Amino acid sequence: MTEIKRELLEQLKLDSENYRVVTLLGPRQAGKTTLAKMLFPNYSYVSLEDIAARELAINDPKTFLKRYPSPAIYDEIQRVPELLSAVQVEVDKYPDRKGQYILTGSHQPLLREQVAQTLAGRTSILILYPLSLTELCAHDKKYANVAAAEWIYHGFHPEIYRAKLNPTRTYQAYTQTYVERDVRQLIEVKDQTRFERFLKLLAGRVGQLLNMDSLANDVGVSSKTIAQWISVLESSFIIYRVAPYFENFGKRLVKTPKVYFVDVGLACYLLNIESSNQVERDPLFGSLFENLVVSELMKFRLNRAKSPELYFYRDSHGKEVDVLAKIGRQLLPIEIKTSATFRKELVQSLTFFTKSVLKDAVPAALIYQGQSAPLANTITGWNFIEAAKAIETIPEI
Repeated sequence: MTEIKRELLEQLKLDSENYRVVTLLGPRQAGKTTLAKMLFPNYSYVSLEDIAARELAINDPKTFLKRYPSPAIYDEIQRVPELLSAVQVEVDKYPDRKGQYILTGSHQPLLREQVAQTLAGRTSILILYPLSLTELCAHDKKYANVAAAEWIYHGFHPEIYRAKLNPTRTYQAYTQTYVERDVRQLIEVKDQTRFERFLKLLAGRVGQLLNMDSLANDVGVSSKTIAQWISVLESSFIIYRVAPYFENFGKRLVKTPKVYFVDVGLACYLLNIESSNQVERDPLFGSLFENLVVSELMKFRLNRAKSPELYFYRDSHGKEVDVLAKIGRQLLPIEIKTSATFRKELVQSLTFFTKSVLKDAVPAALIYQGQSAPLANTITGWNFIEAAKAIETIPEI
């Protein structure tokens, strides 16, 4: 199978022409190394997962830089964050030379902060998530007809599509090899059973308000421990939080974030779902579908080097809008439903929000399993395959 073209490729190329260093972050196995090698085939390459290379970088960074001179790709930089200072000194020797180093990293709570501080003004930071619906459909038109339940079950791990792997086995290996190993090392988990239970319980809460006290009670650890675990999962690109939007809307609003998995396929595995048929019958189908769509919106923004700027709205009376996308100075309210048929009740919350909260006839979107088409008033319906188009351009009213 030919490589799937990644949307971030153009931005990575552009940044390499404008910055001395480009730092490419994202979850394990999202395709960072493949993308960097494909775009920069003539760069020297070294993975800091290699023990010998890592020890040399730690003990003798000057010799390491000579052995792997620029232009170079340093893979898994989080394994030796101390190397960042040596890279800084090296790129400062040639301030006008762009694209000297491509750094990739996956998990490390302080990595992004360290990169920003040590290489301030010298590096751009890009984030690569797993494959998107847009990338897959552009690669092969057959994907445009795949049902939502299939996407949720298969997830977006690149190897599943490149090597036609079984999703359940792939995410099982991914969990054992990366999630449990990497994350447990970072937080020094003493009771593996409790951590595994925590992961499964968290998967059962996708698209819900993150109640750490409830999780703590169910897992049998303190709320402080849950907060630490959540923070590490987020910095490791396993999950992300979407914050409520309450700017200018008064004080009677929920201020607790929602939680989603970066790859909905991993959430599916943690819920013991082993087929697309099980997805459709599962009580959490609606939440998993919401996770699928919100992740697509995240990918669209990140692939263009833009802050996601995704929020949600919920007041103390339970009135809610699934997503508020802040695009420039404008808010786009988005509702997400599994229905394949449009009915007016699907957009009740959008109608309420635009009339009662925003008090304006603003554009709004319904992302569902039906056809993409203009719907009631200023609301546009988008089939989930085209979810990214909802935030690509906001129509004028």
